[in-house]
Amino acid sequence: MNEVSPIVNCELCRIALACVHGANRRASLNRRIQKPQARPDSPHHDSIDGLKLMKVSLNRGSVPLLVSFPHSGTFVPPELANRMTPQGRAVPDTDWFLPRLYEFVGQLGASTIQANFSRYVADPNRSTDGVNLYPGQPTPRLCPIHCFDGSPIYLPGQEPDDFEIGKRTSDYWRHYHDDLQEELLRMKHEYGLAVLFDAHSILSQVPRLFEGQLPDINIGTARGESCAPELQKEIENTLNAQSVCSHIINGRFVGGHITRHYGQPKNRVHAVQLELSQLRYMDEATGDWHDKRAAETTPVLQSIVQTVLNWAQQQTS
Repeated sequence: MNEVSPIVNCELCRIALACVHGANRRASLNRRIQKPQARPDSPHHDSIDGLKLMKVSLNRGSVPLLVSFPHSGTFVPPELANRMTPQGRAVPDTDWFLPRLYEFVGQLGASTIQANFSRYVADPNRSTDGVNLYPGQPTPRLCPIHCFDGSPIYLPGQEPDDFEIGKRTSDYWRHYHDDLQEELLRMKHEYGLAVLFDAHSILSQVPRLFEGQLPDINIGTARGESCAPELQKEIENTLNAQSVCSHIINGRFVGGHITRHYGQPKNRVHAVQLELSQLRYMDEATGDWHDKRAAETTPVLQSIVQTVLNWAQQQTS
């Protein structure tokens, strides 16, 4: 597997990603939008205005903490977008603005990994065996065919078959996991352990997925199996010490495939998922970034990530 260059990530990918994100963000401001957005042409590396958009952006840091953004990408290949409904092309279930919200992690020295492709292309937080992570409840699959609200992503008869799902798995899903696993192994070799912080966000109310309004911060540790109990307790103490955000640990969201698969405390790899209500940093009605809410929420996120990092560094001292 080829290593992703941090220089390319910082300069080229951010420019390319901004082009994609801007167009798609405008498409999703109104959930009822009908006009499809133009999409760039895409070979293995996706071309945007003469640039090359890497499917995965990996920035290597200097501490044993990797922050993962598997659902913040918006790119959909044009040949796939042509088979989608207008709502599907708007990719409404994106974890909007998360890299911006977590910009501070770079100053802490953390590594980051980001999928630049949409979760509608292939969802890195789902397993290849198709197991429902939340039995008895609707759960998007690796190549989802419904939006969170239940509306179809594809035009009639255009859903992906098993062959296409396998190809998308190798062309997209596998790239994310190869880079993620390699970075965790590097950290474990260099520091003796690795901590994975899987960052997500979702609308505060999604009746098809959960009742009522979601707490602001939802911590998932696979019900205590993906990280050391001491780390979970430190996070809980940090959350209890603040009054800005409501929170719960291992509630509706206990961690997706990434948290459950990579979190192996006995092997010195710890994983934590944070599902953030988008109401904490966005205007959910318009899809816009909300300066005041984001300014209130960012210090809480900083305190959580700092707590995780402090714990990790204590284990290496």
